[in-house]
Amino acid sequence: MAEQLRFDGRVVIVTGAGNGLGRSHALMFGARGAKVVVNDLGGGAHGDGHSAGPADAVVAEIRALGGEAVANHDSVEEGERIVQTALDAFGTVDIVVNNAGILRDSSFHKMTAEDWDLIYRVHLNGAFRVTHAAWPIMREKQYGRVIMTSSAAGIYGNFGQANYSAMKLGLLGLSNTLAVEGRSKNVLVNTIAPVAASRLTESVLPKELFDSLKPELISPLVLWLCHESCKESGGLFELGAGCITRLRWERSVGHAFRHDAELRPEQIANQWSKICDFAEATHPNDVTASMAALLEHMTQPRRGGNEFIDLDAAASQPPVEYEAAYTERDLALYALGVGAGANPLDPAELTFLNEGSENFQALPTYAALPAANAMLQLAKEGASLPGLNVGFDRILHGEQYVELRRPLPINATLKHKIKLRDAYDKGEHAIAIVEVRSFDEAGQEIAYNEMTSFLRGCGGWGGERGPSGEVNVPPAREPDAIIEEKTSDSQALLYRLSGDWNPLHVDPAFAKAFGFDRPILHGLCTFGYAGRHVLKAFGEGDPRRFRNIKVRFTGVVFPGETLVTRMWKQSDKRILFETSVKERDKVVIKNAAVELGEAMSAPTPVAATVAAPAAASMTAAAGPATVTSADVFRAIGTYVSQTPDVVSRANVVLEFRLSKPDSVWTLDLKNSPGSVTAAPAAQPDATLACSEEDFVGMCLGTTDSMKLFMSGKLKITGNMAAAQKLEFFKKLDPSLVQDAMNARLGLTNGETTSAPRREKSAQAPSIFRRVAARFEKERYPPPAAAGQVVVFKVQEPEATWHIDFRGPSPAVSESDSAEPSAVIRITDEDLVALAAGAASPQDLFQRGRLRVDGNVRLAHDLDFLVGTSNA
Repeated sequence: MAEQLRFDGRVVIVTGAGNGLGRSHALMFGARGAKVVVNDLGGGAHGDGHSAGPADAVVAEIRALGGEAVANHDSVEEGERIVQTALDAFGTVDIVVNNAGILRDSSFHKMTAEDWDLIYRVHLNGAFRVTHAAWPIMREKQYGRVIMTSSAAGIYGNFGQANYSAMKLGLLGLSNTLAVEGRSKNVLVNTIAPVAASRLTESVLPKELFDSLKPELISPLVLWLCHESCKESGGLFELGAGCITRLRWERSVGHAFRHDAELRPEQIANQWSKICDFAEATHPNDVTASMAALLEHMTQPRRGGNEFIDLDAAASQPPVEYEAAYTERDLALYALGVGAGANPLDPAELTFLNEGSENFQALPTYAALPAANAMLQLAKEGASLPGLNVGFDRILHGEQYVELRRPLPINATLKHKIKLRDAYDKGEHAIAIVEVRSFDEAGQEIAYNEMTSFLRGCGGWGGERGPSGEVNVPPAREPDAIIEEKTSDSQALLYRLSGDWNPLHVDPAFAKAFGFDRPILHGLCTFGYAGRHVLKAFGEGDPRRFRNIKVRFTGVVFPGETLVTRMWKQSDKRILFETSVKERDKVVIKNAAVELGEAMSAPTPVAATVAAPAAASMTAAAGPATVTSADVFRAIGTYVSQTPDVVSRANVVLEFRLSKPDSVWTLDLKNSPGSVTAAPAAQPDATLACSEEDFVGMCLGTTDSMKLFMSGKLKITGNMAAAQKLEFFKKLDPSLVQDAMNARLGLTNGETTSAPRREKSAQAPSIFRRVAARFEKERYPPPAAAGQVVVFKVQEPEATWHIDFRGPSPAVSESDSAEPSAVIRITDEDLVALAAGAASPQDLFQRGRLRVDGNVRLAHDLDFLVGTSNA
C-alpha cells in the first residue's frame, strides 16, 4: 500500500469549515498532521446570523482525534484577521482552502442589488481577502497551496443563480491568474467544482442523490492538490460521488477573415458552420496558447476572399482526390468527338480511332478530359473544392492549359488531385484557376491541367487583380500553316458522350435561357480540334512530341460551323495559333500556343525500393544513425558564421530547453557575430521548451511547429514576437546538419548516414546573393528595369526578395517593397531553372509557372539571373 500523504507541520486555513465540505476538509487535514484554522462565521445558508458554535465544534473534533486546531469566527471579508489567527497560533500559513459560501437564489429580473452584493462579498471578495492576506507569506517562504471552490452553475450557468454563477466563474478566473503568478514561487493554485451534500445543495437536490453525495468523497482531491508532492497548478476539476474529472477549454479551428479588408455580417453567416465546428478543436491552456491562432493570422500572409472564394482555405487544405478509369474505347470516342476520322481512309487519323491496331495512341488533348470530367462528377455529387463555393450558373470557362508529363496510356486508372490554385479579384467578378494533377496506378504524374474560369458576381474582396496584358500574340505576318475543318451538325451530341453532360450543349430550351438560339459546342471540343490541327501541321501527327497547350476561349461555336486554325512557328518547339469560325469571321480561341519536343517515352514502372547499405563505420546492430539537437545546433552555428547578416535581421536571443534527454542551448542572434552555446541564456528574449525529438523534427521540416505549439508540446515564454524569428530554420541547408552528424560519428572520405533531410532546400538566398555580387562588379540594370522596383515572391519554400533599380547601382535585399513596379511569383525550383539557364521566363510564363503582377515587360528581361545557380 502506498505511503500515506501527510501534512505534518503544515498550517491550513479552511474557510466555511463549520459544516459540510469545509468541515470534511478540516477534519481530514487534521487527521493527517496539519495544523488547522477552522474559520466559520456561523451564519445561515443565506448569510444571516452569527454563531461561534460550528467552528468550535469542528476544532473540538480535530483535537479529540489528537490533532491541532484553532477556531476563527470572522467573516471571510475580514481575511486579514483570519490569517492573523493562523500566525498567532502557528506562526505561518501554508495552505488556504476557500470554501465559504452562501446562496441568495432569485431569477434575474427579481434579483435585488443586495442579493448580488452579498454573494459577491462572501464568495469572490471573501476568497480575495483571505488569499491576498496569505499570499505574501507563501511567496516569501516559496511554498503555498491555494484551492478555490467554484461550481457547475459558474461553469455552465443555472436558472435563478445569476449572482452565484458570476462569482463562481470569477473565482476560476482569479485562480487561473494566481496560478500563473505563483508558479515561480512554488505557490500552486487550483479550482474544484464539487457536487456534494451541504446546506447549499440540500434544498435543490433530490433526497436520494443528496444522500449519495458525501463530502468525504470531495476532500481527498483537495488534500492531494494541496500536498507538497503534487505539482498541479491552474487546473479545474469537477467531482462528486467519487467521480473526478478535469475540465479544459475547447476552441474550434474557426475561420480567419482578412484583417486588412472590410468584414461584413454576411461573410460571417456564410462561414458560421465552420466557425462552430469542433471536429478539429484545440485546447488552449494559457494566454499564450489563446493568442497563438491570432498571432498566426496576423503574421501569416492572408489572401482572403468572400462567400464564393476563400484563398486561405484553398491554400491550407489538401487537394480533393478523385479516381476514375478510361479505356481504349473512351479514347476513340473522344477522337471522333473532336473531328478525327472525317476522312476514314487517313492512316494518321486512324491512329487515334482503331483501338485494335498496334499503332493506336491517345490524342494528347484527351488529357484535359479526365480532369474536366472529375470536376463535373464532383459537382454532380454535391462536392466542392476547399475555398471554392460557386455554382455552374456563375462559371464561364475562360482558359485551358494542359501539360503532359508522359504520353497518355491507352487505358488507365488515374487519381486526380484537384485544388483551387489561385483567384483574382476583378471588381464585381472574379477569375479562378483550378489545378488538376493526374497520376497513374504507379503514382507517376501523367498530366497537369489548369482550368481558368470567369466567375460572375464573385469578386469584390479587395484581392489581387492578377496579371494584365496579352500573351502568345501571333506575329504580324501570314501564318505558316492553316487548317480548315467543318464540324458536324451533331458534333456536340457526339462530343458529350465523352462525359460533359452540361445541358447547354444538348437542350435547346436550356441554351435559349442562356441567350443562345441553339445549343453550343463545348469549348473543350473546339480545343481538341485546334490541338489536333497543330499536331498534324507541325508535330508529324506524333502525340509523343506534344508537351503542352494553352488557349483562351473568346467566343462560342455552333455545331455545323467551320473551324479555321491559323498557326505561326515561333521556334522549332513553339507554335502560336488562333482558331476562328469561318462563317462568322469570329475568333473563338486566341492567345494560344503549343510546345513540342522530342518523342517522349512511356511511363517507367516503379522499381522496388531497396534500403541502401549502412556506412562502413556503422554496424547493423547499431541501427541507423539519427540527427540529434547537438547536430542541429552545430549546423546553426555554421550557418550563422556563413550568413552574418542573419544577426542584424533577427536581433534576438533565444534559449532552448529540451527534454528526453535534457539539454539547454542559447542562440544569440543579437550580439555580433552571433553564437550558439550549450548553456542557459543570461537574458533571453524568449525561451522555447519541447522534447529533443520534436525540436529536431521542427528543424528538419518533418514536424509542424504550430501544431506542436497548439498541442502544448512546444511551450514559449517571454517575447512571443521574438520566437517568431526562426525563419533561418527553413533556410538551413540540410547538408550542414548531415556534416555535423558525420563529424560526431567520425565518418570521413565520403561516408555518410541515412539521416532524414528536407526534400527541398531553399536556393533563392544564394541566387540573390550572387545577383547582388554581380551588380557590384558589372553595370546593370537591363533597359526594361531601369528606374523600376521588382519584387520576387518565391514559394516552396516561401521568401520575398526585392531589387531596386532606381539608384546608380541596383540594390538587392530580402524584404518586400511598398510600391513595386512588378511582383514576380515563382517557385524556388523554377527560380533555380531560370538561374541555371534551363528555362526561359517566356517558357515559365506560358506554362503558368511564372506570374507577373504589374509591369509584365520586366519579366522578359531577367538575364541578370542567368549563371547565378549552383545547378
